[in-house]
Amino acid sequence: MSLQDVITTNNNFESIRIGLASPEKIRSWSSGEVKKPETINYRTLKPERDGLFCERIFGPTKDWECHCGKYKRVRYKGVICDRCGVEVTRSKVRRERLGHIELAAPVSHIWYFK
Repeated sequence: MSLQDVITTNNNFESIRIGLASPEKIRSWSSGEVKKPETINYRTLKPERDGLFCERIFGPTKDWECHCGKYKRVRYKGVICDRCGVEVTRSKVRRERLGHIELAAPVSHIWYFK
């Protein structure tokens, strides 16, 4: 159950516990690995594959349409394109999906050092 589910189902809560997430937990939240620093292709104005705005990782930029255009419209809902690997769904999922970046060595945030 997520924090949002708890808040919407029960507004009479007494406390919230916040803790550190393990690397395994963070990877479980991730929809894919970001491998390139690129964002948008300047010629096509579409997100670069495996980049910071990748449609395969974060979801399509247009509702009910994959990156390559093979699947369009709601009748293909939930289909993952065999050409580009993008799931046909609403573009709103880009607000919810997370990606991760694998680093060469483990890193801790400076706020957690004492």
